[in-house]
Amino acid sequence: MNLTRILCLNALGVLLISTWWIPQFTFWSTVDDSVFWFFNQFITMGNPHWDATLAALNNRKFDLFVIAGMLTIMCWACVRDTRGGWQRWLGIGLTMVITAGLMNEVVRHLPFHHPSPTRFFDDASLVSNFVHFTTKDSAGNSFPGDHGVMAMIFAGFMLTFGDRLTRGASILLVAIAIAPRVMVGAHWVSDIMVGSLSLALLLLPWVLCTPVARALTTWISRRLGRLFPTSNKGDPS
Repeated sequence: MNLTRILCLNALGVLLISTWWIPQFTFWSTVDDSVFWFFNQFITMGNPHWDATLAALNNRKFDLFVIAGMLTIMCWACVRDTRGGWQRWLGIGLTMVITAGLMNEVVRHLPFHHPSPTRFFDDASLVSNFVHFTTKDSAGNSFPGDHGVMAMIFAGFMLTFGDRLTRGASILLVAIAIAPRVMVGAHWVSDIMVGSLSLALLLLPWVLCTPVARALTTWISRRLGRLFPTSNKGDPS
């Protein structure tokens, strides 16, 4: 167990929360307002192609695309992994799902809540007013970013178990998954960079920097190995 790394990452998470929580520190409110209004100014009737693109990126079907991207990266990592087969990576995937479920419960019970910028500002432009299909452009409670939490869990596991190429691909996918929510105004920047990231820094190290993740992954992969033993065709016996 790398206790030093865990404590450093936890300290960084506490620092992030502190910079957002302290009223005298206005950095995040300034960034939130500036980023929101920068993107919101382009959501108008005069930009139908941009409106449609942004709405499509915040449609539920795009979430399926992101999930498919995660599975693709994990399959790629499995092919590139010389230390274990598909059982190992299925074990990693199931451990990731269990971790995500537990962290989702933590998110549900957090005492911090605030609406998305599109609900906070009365004069905000809603992309849903300019398209003819369902899209998410607002939220009654946008803190922390739920998409951000799930994406960072995925990235955390890939940074722990993947190689350099699959790590880079996972970080890119995180940006692709998170950015549309901020651009459309369904989340503030701080929902992601403070809420999601601080939770990941506070909780994930206790899974990934301790024997927990590796032990559970090993246990699952061994059980799968017993259920689906690999045949040795070259064995004369």
